[in-house]
Order: sequence, then C-alpha cells, then structure tokens
Amino acid sequence: MAAYDYVALDAAGREQRGVLEGDSPRQIRQLLRERQLLPISVEALRETPQNRDGESWLQRLPRRGARIGSAEVALLTRQLATLVRAALPLEESLLAVSQQSEKPAVQRVVAAVRARVVEGEPLAHALGGFPRVFPEIYRATVAAGEQSGRLDTVLERLAEYTENRDQLRQRVLGALLYPIVLTVMCLLIITGLLTYVVPKVVEVFESGKTALPLLTRMLLATSNFLQDFGLWLLLLIVLGIVGFSRWVRAPEARRKVDALLLRLPLIGRLVRGFNTARFTRTFSILTGSAVPVLEALHIAGRVINNLPMRDAVTTATERVREGAPIGRSLAASRLFPPMTVHLISSGESSGRLEEMLERAAANQERELDGLLTALVGLLGPLLIVGMGIFVLVIVFAMLMPIFEMNTLVR
Repeated sequence: MAAYDYVALDAAGREQRGVLEGDSPRQIRQLLRERQLLPISVEALRETPQNRDGESWLQRLPRRGARIGSAEVALLTRQLATLVRAALPLEESLLAVSQQSEKPAVQRVVAAVRARVVEGEPLAHALGGFPRVFPEIYRATVAAGEQSGRLDTVLERLAEYTENRDQLRQRVLGALLYPIVLTVMCLLIITGLLTYVVPKVVEVFESGKTALPLLTRMLLATSNFLQDFGLWLLLLIVLGIVGFSRWVRAPEARRKVDALLLRLPLIGRLVRGFNTARFTRTFSILTGSAVPVLEALHIAGRVINNLPMRDAVTTATERVREGAPIGRSLAASRLFPPMTVHLISSGESSGRLEEMLERAAANQERELDGLLTALVGLLGPLLIVGMGIFVLVIVFAMLMPIFEMNTLVR
C-alpha cells in the first residue's frame, strides 16, 4: 500500500488537497468519489527523478505545501513517541500521526515517510528524504534509537529538544523585539518633527529677518537636508543593507563579521551564550541517545550559527579523535564560557557527560535569560531618555528665537 497526494473538488466547487493510502490510483479515485469529491489529480508520493528540475518528489514535497515549522515537528515527534511507547507498530503509528495532523504539508511528509518504511527502509533513512524538515541531528538520533531499541525514549527526548530550542529562539526574539520597535518609533517621530513641524515653526522667525541662534540654524539645516535628500538617504540606507547582506553571504566575510560580534562587549556575550546553549543542549541529547562522541561533536557543532565558534568545535573534534579530552579541546579556542568547559571536563572524568552537558545547557540558558531581561530593562529607559533629549533640543531650538525677541522688545 502506497501514499498518494490528491487534488479534488467538493460539492461547492472548492479545491481539496490531502493524502490517502491505497493499492492504486484507481482505488484512491474511488475513495474520493465515496466522499463526494471529484478527483482532479492523484499522484504517488515516491521518488521520481523524471521531473523538470531534476529533484525527487521527496525533496520537492515540503515546498508544495505550507512550511513545516519546529512546532509541528515537535508535535508529530511527541505523538509518534507516545504511540511507539504504547507498543503500536511503527507503520500504524505513522499512519495515526498523519491522520491526526490538520496541516496538509505534515500529512504529506508523514505519509511519504510511512510509504518508505512500509517498503522496508529504516525510519532514519526514510526521514532523510526531507532534510529541510528533519535535520541531521534528528536523523542521527533516530538512527541511534533504532539501533539501541529505545526509539520511544529517543523520540521523547527529540520532542523536548525541539520544543526547548524553539522556546529559546522565541525568548531571544521576544526580548529584542521591544527595543527594535521602540528605536524605529523614535526615529520616525524625530524624522517627522524635523521634516514637517520644524520648517513651519521656523518660517515665522525667518520672516522677521533677524539673525537666528546657532542651535536654531543647525536644526533648520538638518530639516532642510532631510527635506531635500531624505528619500535619497533612505534609498542609500536600503542599498547599504542589501549590499551588506549579499557581502556577508560569503563564508570569509561572514567569518569576519562573526568574529567582530564576539569581540563586542555586550553583543559578544549574548552571541556566545546563545550558541553555547544550543551546542551543549544538542551534544547532550546526542550522547544520551548513544550516538558516538565524535559524530555527536560533529553534528552538535553544525547547530552553531557563529562561524568562529563552529570552527573551534571542528578543531576540537580533530583533537578528540587524536585522544585529547573534550573539555580541554574546547577550552583551547577560548570562545566557550569557562563554566561550560569546566562542567564538560567534570562530566568526562566522572563518566556523567550527558548530565553535565544538560547542566551546562541549563546554566547557559538561565544566564542568557537574565542577560536579556537586564538588557531590555536597560535599553527601554535609555531609548526613551534619548528620544526625550532629542525632542527637548528641538523644542529649545524653536523657543530660543522667542526668548531673543522678548529681550529685544524690552
């Protein structure tokens, strides 16, 4: 029995998409007619290299529907773990997960994976058809769980890992969202004052043909510049951002930018903490799933976004392959926090590496949360004070001519 991706029309003429399993396309069409649906197309979900762009169906499938996010991956992983723990066969577990999902993209992916499992492929190999949905760490951990006979436990750990990683990313983005929005609003308000409010007020004083104070002239010059060249300045900024984003795509350019970020006082600490937390959390789940240490180090290093830190893990992996301890190999780069290195070394010597890696990840995440909370609490008032100072300067520059006129009258 294979999986088929269908497109059909209901009684109201609306298009319906989904996945059904059957022995042949003819049977799928019959099932659709029994559901009061008019079949439009029925295509088997299997690798077929005869397509126009040279990719297989398994590679193209995630792009045919909505994007599958980490939340959906965590949910289907937890559902699959629960069903496998209940001693349900893997094929039936995958079928149940596919039927329970409300997202068509998830249904198609799980159905295609199940079709390959039914054909006799291991689950990890079947998941390899969707590298964008199931990354290397996911597949390696599942493979280790299949080999050790602890697939249910491994799947539960994977679900927790995916959820924790998603929560960490959301906390970082949520913490940075407030300062970014506040900064943009401050810039828009100040630009509006300089572009529209200041010229109308200063026109009154210019008609008097009196010498304006220096601060007022500077404010007027800034306002005139924004009126004359504001759009060009905005275009230049946009072009600069686009050019920088294209330049930083090159590995060497990105490596230079990442190295610079690590040297910045506060940003470097944030980048180091975020990547260290992801590395230790990934390394922990891989070692706990019986993945070999060298392979676990290699995979865990690839989840690091900062290139110098990723290179440090690659170098450490080579030293560990030659017999050096993990903690000492990571400490040689001086890019990882000393507490993390100490906990890893302690875990190696005591034989509790997984536990110490988990503790290091929790420690880094806790420290990162505290740092982000303090940063947001500090940036908010600073931005408000900075905007207040700008507005005060604008108001003072517009009031100074009035004060001088009063002095002349007296």
